Amino acid sequence: MKHLLNTLYVTTPQSFLRLENGNVVIEREDEETSRIPLHLIEGMVLFGALGMTPALMGECIQRGIRVTFLGMNGNFLARLEGNPTGNVLLRREQFRWSDDPDKSLLVAKRFVLAKVRNQRTVVARFMRDHADVEQGKAHMVRDDMDSLLDQVRAAETRDQLMGVEGKAADCYFSMFGLMIRSGSGFTFEGRSRRPPRDETNALLSFFYTLLAHDVAAACNAVGLDPYVGFLHTDRPGRTSLALDLMEELRPYVVDRFVLDLINRGQTSVKDYSRAEGGVTIGDSPRRKLITLWQKRKQEEITHPFLGEKIAIGLIPFVQAQLLAKYVRGEQDDYPAFLWR
Repeated sequence: MKHLLNTLYVTTPQSFLRLENGNVVIEREDEETSRIPLHLIEGMVLFGALGMTPALMGECIQRGIRVTFLGMNGNFLARLEGNPTGNVLLRREQFRWSDDPDKSLLVAKRFVLAKVRNQRTVVARFMRDHADVEQGKAHMVRDDMDSLLDQVRAAETRDQLMGVEGKAADCYFSMFGLMIRSGSGFTFEGRSRRPPRDETNALLSFFYTLLAHDVAAACNAVGLDPYVGFLHTDRPGRTSLALDLMEELRPYVVDRFVLDLINRGQTSVKDYSRAEGGVTIGDSPRRKLITLWQKRKQEEITHPFLGEKIAIGLIPFVQAQLLAKYVRGEQDDYPAFLWR
């Protein structure tokens, strides 16, 4: 089993990174602020950084360390990754499957079924844990999602599948605001992305971005091409397969985590500000949130298919590995991640 290493998050603006004696050295205004051994790092996410030296870039490429550059508000800027890894035959088979409408639809259904099932579980668990929630609305959403699961199974084209997935998202997020406990000051009136219109959406978008980085790195690690997907169509620069795989992980890995952050008082509306019609997370609160995210990734869960305990941060790698086995013909089906 792959060991869970650290993702290095650099949140201080105007930071510059260089390589020295096998260490990543982080500097700001020509003063060293941190030094981390490179062999302990599996990925880097840089917010508003000035950049890094060519020597460090080269070493990251050689070691397969994926680097994602984001603006201070979390908007994607660029990524750095090395040469493709793994057997070329796996990628060729992946490309063939992606080009085959029937095969592609079969795999895409697995992602969407798991996503809707996991969204339903988020609602059902909240109903169980909070008897005071509006049960009528919750029961209606849960029943509607059961019906939508049947529609996912019956979908005959990718467009039909995407249409049902959109209905399921609308249904699920119609309940999301009711799962935010009163008194927190957080609101949610529907999913908004670019830009997020409230603090809850800012949190969701922020952690979806971090999850996308981890899933894309996992695809690379097992030899899959993160840019060639089955549900999301090809688009220059878009990691379509990573977006496919993260669909089933969003409810458990991010959505439940965001609800816990808000309902446990681990984040406050004072941590956010409004700019250019959207809501952004402050620099200091962002560092705190990343620390909580790292702790979350270290927590263990019994994997529903493997039946063994793994760190939550390894779920993207395990799912990418299981998908690779399916594409190679080593498994009869892809066992999507189903939260129980």
